Amino acid sequence: MERTLKLFVSQQSLLSHWLPSYLFNKSEMYGHFMIELGYMQLTKKIKARNASIGIIGLGYVGLPLAIGFARAGFRVTGFDIDPEKAKSLKEGRSYISYVPPETVREAVERYGLTPTTDFSELKHIDCIIVCVPTPLNKNREPDLSYVFDTSRTIAKYLRKGQLVVLESTTYPGTTDEDMRPILEKSGLKAGEDFYLAFSPEREDPNNKDFSNATIPKVVGGYTSGCLEVARALYDSIFVRTVPVSSTKAAEATKLLENIYRSVNIALVNELKMLFDRMGIDIWEVIEAAKTKPFGFQAFYPGPGLGGHCIPIDPFYLTWKAREYDFQTRFIELAGEINTHMPYYVVQKTADALNQKGVPVRNAKILILGLAYKRDVDDTRESPSLKLIELFTERGAKVDYNDPYVPKTRRMRRYDLGMESVSLTQETLASYDCVVISTNHSVYDYKFIVRHSRVVVDTRNATAGLRSEKVIKA
Repeated sequence: MERTLKLFVSQQSLLSHWLPSYLFNKSEMYGHFMIELGYMQLTKKIKARNASIGIIGLGYVGLPLAIGFARAGFRVTGFDIDPEKAKSLKEGRSYISYVPPETVREAVERYGLTPTTDFSELKHIDCIIVCVPTPLNKNREPDLSYVFDTSRTIAKYLRKGQLVVLESTTYPGTTDEDMRPILEKSGLKAGEDFYLAFSPEREDPNNKDFSNATIPKVVGGYTSGCLEVARALYDSIFVRTVPVSSTKAAEATKLLENIYRSVNIALVNELKMLFDRMGIDIWEVIEAAKTKPFGFQAFYPGPGLGGHCIPIDPFYLTWKAREYDFQTRFIELAGEINTHMPYYVVQKTADALNQKGVPVRNAKILILGLAYKRDVDDTRESPSLKLIELFTERGAKVDYNDPYVPKTRRMRRYDLGMESVSLTQETLASYDCVVISTNHSVYDYKFIVRHSRVVVDTRNATAGLRSEKVIKA
């Protein structure tokens, strides 16, 4: 096919010398074949590992992706606006707990991963992958400023034949309706001069069962040619690609995955509060229910939702639905329940302290675990942050311990300026209450219960330990 295309182009070049230029330039067949030839050439370059790849955003999604492509033999450049990240990577240091320093050093020194803050290098890149944050603003509306700013930067250096893929989670239509017009201000057309696609990240930090490359990759292209190029790119490092009909379908796929989790977590959170009043242990009920080999999947309650996906993604679809005069009642109800959970934990803690004759005001409370999930250092949207805020508002003196987060850093909503306290017998005994917010596997829960006055357990971390000190919340 490629030989046929080249022959056709060669013939057209000869014909253009004697055909009227307006007939030649308006030839739809010629234009179609040129587009076909273009994406076939880039696809061939990708399959031969000769394509250069640029990852914009070297965070929890972008860095592992950049390392994966570098290991696969591609020339990879990592772009980030934070000079400290680029400096750390160049020096072989990691700023993500589950990405070991030796992995970073290997990627940089052996496989040639090049971190930079110089976005003018984008003009030398064949395939650009965007992995920037998509948070909510203070009104819980989508904040796509990072995506739009990045798109404007790409447009400055966009050239013919490049592939641009958005991986940041967002509402359906972002790639086609919002990002594409910004990129096309360069004078180039998506699907003709450059290729545009969306492929949602499915990163699960520190998941021992699934690495980045073993999770199937959903891909949607702006055109069929865009899809083929994007598939070729991801086929090079992922176990399987799952093509869908459009970028909108790919964007919606990511939202469905996380809305599914959000709704089911909200269900067990609501049942936890109900069963608590009924004197029933929700954890025991879940363990019994999941013995059914069909029709049931276990989800677990907690102190609230954390991470960049589940607390945020459902609201992207809720916001977009208003454009279609549609109310996502089910999603919004789940969001209300999950958002309420930190308040429930605070009330349960206050009740437990009252039983000991200790008011919340001036009580000393220790939060165990600042990260949003076990055994990672990721504090994005962590319910622990909300717990600290709520306890502080009620006059309590709050500290935290987290072996993965030695000190807090400034975030969009929080700037706590706190450091992790040591977890010793004397430390535990000095607090009126210890709240287990994140069930890190490194914690010795027997030791914690033995030396604490009151333990409020939001994760069932103390399962099997019978003690009047433990309050489930």
